Amino acid sequence: MSKPTVIDLFAGVGGLSLGFELNGFDVVLANEYDESIARSYIFNHKTTKMIIGDITALNLQDIFDEYKNRIDVIIGGPPCQGFSQKGQRKTINDERNFLFKYFVKAVELVSPKYFVMENVPNLLTAENGYFKKEITDLFHALGYTLNCDVLNAADFGVPQNRKRAVIIGKKGVRKVKLPVPSNRIVTVWDAISDLAFLDSGEGTEEQEYRFPADSDYQRLLRKGSKLLYNHVATNHSKIALERLAMIPPNAGKEMLPQNHLTKSIYSGTWTRMRKDEVSVTITTRFDTPSSGKFTHPYLNRAITVREAARIQSFPDVFVFIGNKSSQMKQVGNAVPPLLAKAIAKSIIKDMENSDE
Repeated sequence: MSKPTVIDLFAGVGGLSLGFELNGFDVVLANEYDESIARSYIFNHKTTKMIIGDITALNLQDIFDEYKNRIDVIIGGPPCQGFSQKGQRKTINDERNFLFKYFVKAVELVSPKYFVMENVPNLLTAENGYFKKEITDLFHALGYTLNCDVLNAADFGVPQNRKRAVIIGKKGVRKVKLPVPSNRIVTVWDAISDLAFLDSGEGTEEQEYRFPADSDYQRLLRKGSKLLYNHVATNHSKIALERLAMIPPNAGKEMLPQNHLTKSIYSGTWTRMRKDEVSVTITTRFDTPSSGKFTHPYLNRAITVREAARIQSFPDVFVFIGNKSSQMKQVGNAVPPLLAKAIAKSIIKDMENSDE
């Protein structure tokens, strides 16, 4: 039996793609507009055809014609800034949400059996559900029935509180069941305790493992990996190191004297991760203690790209290429692969039930 097929739009580095691949799907086509991120996608998904470019400038008819009625699932997370605004009612036609229309257009042109769209949680609740209704109406008109909810990655074995709106559409009148939480909590320390204890400025893009795996989660993510990649500590300034030295485990900026307090819009700034808890949401600036709760539980530095990738549930064989700011974007903007895997599993189950 051939593998079920997927197209990934707004693909980023491919966290969603990877989750589907882990369930036996074949991602045949992907699109990403940021060239450095697309190169990293290509490096890690060798068999997928990648179209690098702004989806608004592509001829969708030409691209998707050959895939019509031949694809099982379209996946993606179109950026929709307008959905996270309050106040004045915005619509699908708000220009800040126009990328969403390209996702709808792709579904219309390809006519897959299923689609998965992930987005900010507010997408489902903003304006008393106005957007949710508009999205539902658009896809209903194309013959899809939707099931949607806000899922937290921490409920699916990811060591991170990361909530995302997930919409699964299926052709016909039957809904796909959403994934059921595993309730297996994985902590920050379960995720990173086996990684080399680097000081500020230490580490290389490629190195040997120094310690054996110490948890089931680490054993899972180290599977098949011979070397450790992307484990390089930020070279912090002298004043940053002075501040970090004043903050003991399980503490934060409340330990700093007045003259060391910085103005920051981020919660969790100058606060250590707690080893026995799940992490806060990983963002694209996790290399800086002033950007949020991204300081190592014990060491005087922010977490590395590999530590952030572990907290996002990327396996160690997945290598982030490009410069550091690109790597941080790749990790911080990704859908955690284990959350994506749970979503893909729901679709596989529905496919099996449909076959019966």
